Amino acid sequence: EGLDHWVSVMYQNEEHARYFDGTAVHWYESTVDYFPQALERAHEAAPDKFLIQTEACCDAQTPVWGEDDWYWREEATDWGYTWREPEKKYLHPKYAPVHRYARDIIGCLNHWVDGWIDWNMVLDRQGGPNWFENWCIAPVLVDPDQDAIYFTPLYYIMCHFSKFIRPGFVVIEHQCTDKDIMATAIKGGENHYVVVVFNPTNDIKRINIKGNDQLCRVVLKPQAIQTILINN
Repeated sequence: EGLDHWVSVMYQNEEHARYFDGTAVHWYESTVDYFPQALERAHEAAPDKFLIQTEACCDAQTPVWGEDDWYWREEATDWGYTWREPEKKYLHPKYAPVHRYARDIIGCLNHWVDGWIDWNMVLDRQGGPNWFENWCIAPVLVDPDQDAIYFTPLYYIMCHFSKFIRPGFVVIEHQCTDKDIMATAIKGGENHYVVVVFNPTNDIKRINIKGNDQLCRVVLKPQAIQTILINN
């Protein structure tokens, strides 16, 4: 609702639109939905403007230190789980942080979002410092007292995108026939392609990646994300 409103105000005419380089979106409206239709409408309203996801994090949640498997379980909660108005609490069920990151990044890339930014790069074990005491989780956690650092699974999820999708790469049209998995495809030069596939299910998935007269067979483990590099 908010995105539709602001896009309609910002780009209602050329005089208004010339003051804006693009639209920023956040992910706090839901722990499970990335609102693809709203992103599509925002792009259609201003196809020559940026659409950037400028803030995302596991908010209102104290970090879990050193337990990788917790980040794959549906135990995290956000602000809306406690404080959202009753008629919209269905948008904020408990969630698995890894699933939320992978789903949102892939979903955003597939619907015209030009960039995806985590709110915090590094936080301490409590999820701060934060003057408002809104403790959050960051991809990297540190313990200054113990001189320790913990690269959470969220860090490695982001690496699947940031390490392989470089400036100038372009998301290309693609189809994923298995509705249980999510995928995005990116072209990075004349003969270089990046495919990121996320399997949130508990089943092994065997997928075939077809394109440019090539066939790549991939076995995707349960609860896994995988990046495939294809060079013709």
